[in-house]
Amino acid sequence: AKVGKRSLKCKLTVKKRPAGSNLSARQRNALARAKSYLDLMAFSKQGLKDQLVFDGFSDSDAQFAVDHCGANWYEQAVRSAREYAKYAYSRNDLIEQLVYIKFTNDQAVYGVNRL
Repeated sequence: AKVGKRSLKCKLTVKKRPAGSNLSARQRNALARAKSYLDLMAFSKQGLKDQLVFDGFSDSDAQFAVDHCGANWYEQAVRSAREYAKYAYSRNDLIEQLVYIKFTNDQAVYGVNRL
C-alpha cells in the first residue's frame, strides 16, 4: 500500500497449527497417560518419565510427555510433600524422601517449605 510518498509492505501472519495436531499416536498416548497420572497423584518429572517407560512407552515418547504435560514440578513437590508429611517425617527426612523419588533438591526444599 502506498501512503503519501512512502510504500508500506503488509505482512501476512499465519497462525501455526496447535501443538497437538502434529503429534504421533505414541506421543498423544504418552501425554494422555502422563496427565492421567498427574490427576491421580504427585510425580517428579523423572519419576513420571520412569513410570511411563515402565508402562512401555519409549524413552523419547516419555520425555516428550513430561516436557509437554504442563506440570509445574515445584507444585508437584508441594503435593508430594503434603502426602509424605502425614507420616511424621522430620523436615530433613522429608526433603531426602522427595529427592529419593527424583525431585531435584531445589524442588524438594520448595515443597517442604510450603507445608
